[in-house]
Amino acid sequence: MSPARLLALCGIAAAALYSQSLLVLSKGDHTLAVVDPSTRQVVFRVPSGPDPHEVIASTDGRRAYISNYGFGAYHTITPVDLIQRRALTPIDLGPLTGPHGLDFTGGKLWFTAEGAKVIGSVDPATEKIDWVLGTGQNRTHMLYVFPDLKRMVTTNVASATVSIIDKVEMRGPGGQTRTDWNETIVPVGHGSEGFDLSPDRREMWVANAGDGTISIIDLAGKEVTQTLAADVRSANRLKFTPDGKLVLVSMLAGPDVAVFDAASRAPVKRIPVGHGAAGILMAPDGSRAYIACTPDNYVAIIDLKSLEVTAHIDAGKGPDGMAWATK
Repeated sequence: MSPARLLALCGIAAAALYSQSLLVLSKGDHTLAVVDPSTRQVVFRVPSGPDPHEVIASTDGRRAYISNYGFGAYHTITPVDLIQRRALTPIDLGPLTGPHGLDFTGGKLWFTAEGAKVIGSVDPATEKIDWVLGTGQNRTHMLYVFPDLKRMVTTNVASATVSIIDKVEMRGPGGQTRTDWNETIVPVGHGSEGFDLSPDRREMWVANAGDGTISIIDLAGKEVTQTLAADVRSANRLKFTPDGKLVLVSMLAGPDVAVFDAASRAPVKRIPVGHGAAGILMAPDGSRAYIACTPDNYVAIIDLKSLEVTAHIDAGKGPDGMAWATK
């Protein structure tokens, strides 16, 4: 084979790899594993910084960002160059301690900082904080930013609340205008942590680890419309399937992933995965769910048609946060 042909094939292989990569954090090894989902093999690992909890990729799939949590002890987000396969200089958040939840929307990196009771954003070009908003709630943990950047939602674990934060325009007495934010605090169950929005963004389902319940919020009315006695104590994450038909809940101290019918709200199945589970990530095509089984040191793959575990991925000790990097 000619050198030119070999280089061309290598280029095709690299392009295929980076068209969609699975990112998996290892809390035990302090690494980020980049996994080829077609082979379930780790392609490379990079240092994640201390106590990695959540990871998100930039829209172009070239960068990953890792929150270094430490239950409020740390104040950095570690960027990773996914093309050069190396960790970069951490982004120092200064007094904004305990970064955890992450989102990448509108060309910006968004984060929660539990210790400072705030959410904020970082400009990826400068890696500087360019916006901060206080929530006034304890342990503001997970975050979702709407694509139009006009609404954000958070869960506040220790306050047993959800914050719905809406962008508004304020007009002064002289006719001048400025942007402001209105916060609506919605009481939910104790230990409100994992959540997801229905694909049509009409409902927000919140898993309450302390109560073992699920709170369903009507996002138009900004109120809880139903509380499910779901038996999901120690719930860690909750995710809709891409078609919006099923909801999966992981439990950090439970052996199963609980599955619910989104329309009827009824339980469908308990899927054994090991001794506990944390992060949940859906395949974009809706065929599989990836479950980070932290106590068992593997990621379980659930077939969403059969609702059975079909394979495992060894991505490091204590896997937790996961994300897709799509180029």
